[in-house]
Amino acid sequence: MAKSAMSIKRHHLLTHIALSVTNQALDFGLSQEVASQLGDHVANTISELFGGQNFTFPRDHIFKLNQRDLEIYAEFRGNNYNELSNKYNMTERGIRKVIDRIHKRQLIEK
Repeated sequence: MAKSAMSIKRHHLLTHIALSVTNQALDFGLSQEVASQLGDHVANTISELFGGQNFTFPRDHIFKLNQRDLEIYAEFRGNNYNELSNKYNMTERGIRKVIDRIHKRQLIEK
């Protein structure tokens, strides 16, 4: 049986949520196994709690920036990745991703 376009979109959305949560958990230093379980759990919970409902998600990138990320970016001096990773209990890779994401959004905003 062929899958409908909406079924494919739902699967893509839940897969993306699971992978995004997994990657973020890895950035926070969780093991691959725990990060994957967390990602799957979040996607399944969203599906169970909100399945069948229609949502419109805002594209406002400012909404996506949380206070912690803004603080990290404000404290970034160009060479203090290690210091920030220790302060915010994140991996250096995670700090780099936060800084890069905010920098790109600020360029778009201008």
